Amino acid sequence: MRFLKIALSIGLCFVLVAALVACGGTKKETVRIAEVTRSIFYAPQYVAIEKGFFEEEGLDVKLTTTWGGDKTMTTLLADGADVALVGSETSIYVYAQGSNDPIINFAQLTQTDGTFLVSREELADFSWEDLKGSTFLGQRKGGMPQMAGEFVLKKHGIDPQNDLNLIQNVDFANIPSAFASGTGDFVQLFEPQASIFEAEGIGHIVASFGEESGLIPYTTFMAKESYIKENPETVKKFTRALFKAQAWVDSHSAKEVAEVILPYFEDTEVGLVETVVDRYKSQGSFATDPVLDTAEWENLQNIMDEAGELPKYVEHETLVNTTIAEDVMGEE
Repeated sequence: MRFLKIALSIGLCFVLVAALVACGGTKKETVRIAEVTRSIFYAPQYVAIEKGFFEEEGLDVKLTTTWGGDKTMTTLLADGADVALVGSETSIYVYAQGSNDPIINFAQLTQTDGTFLVSREELADFSWEDLKGSTFLGQRKGGMPQMAGEFVLKKHGIDPQNDLNLIQNVDFANIPSAFASGTGDFVQLFEPQASIFEAEGIGHIVASFGEESGLIPYTTFMAKESYIKENPETVKKFTRALFKAQAWVDSHSAKEVAEVILPYFEDTEVGLVETVVDRYKSQGSFATDPVLDTAEWENLQNIMDEAGELPKYVEHETLVNTTIAEDVMGEE
């Protein structure tokens, strides 16, 4: 009997060891991401999850959509998330308020504006001059979409405050429904909403703000400086997984990307998702590596300054950590 018990114990040990080996030998570490919105614009993030790139790094990613820059940053500051996916301008706003634990941008996801100009009427020969005298349903004041939008309007000789009726008091999540219910002649929208409206005949895409505004760190992964210092390997693994996803998206067709990320857009036809992915790929919206360089950072602050929203100039190295991304890229 005693021999039988010993044999059973040894057998159980072998089972446990085998289970540990099968699971990678270690427990996965949870990383909570708060994304500013749900958009095909963030395709590489969803690819990293669905293709198992985070899992390969031993990370269990928990993704929450927090709908808006203010809410996303509040969630991060209140420790409701470990990492935020949001516009880099938010880190500047926090820093300008005198935070003793600044928010550090460590991996870039998108490198152009991700919004499109949608007209209520079909315009065969659209000109930016068509906006003059119109009602324009814009994004939140001080947010990157609105600032990039105003930058483009000014580039085309349009004064947003005087040449059109600019509406900015609609909550981010309610902008599409406001336009659908009849507010505005033009609206600035993310995908897939812009293409959905076009398919439903509610509006017509006439221009891309991304093509017009140049390279900017439009959406980046960021975390508190303290989190990065306390979890350097976790952040590095996170960035490595992202880089794998960026390379995968860059080397695969829009159709293949659409099929992978479709679970995040269950109410959207795969053909429409493919169209949107192709649109973003063709205009270079998806960053092909996680490095947020100095030129993009400067362009961001120039756009903020032009919009009158730059609280103070911040040096690139103050709020951007490129070492992590560069180390990961150097492993290739």
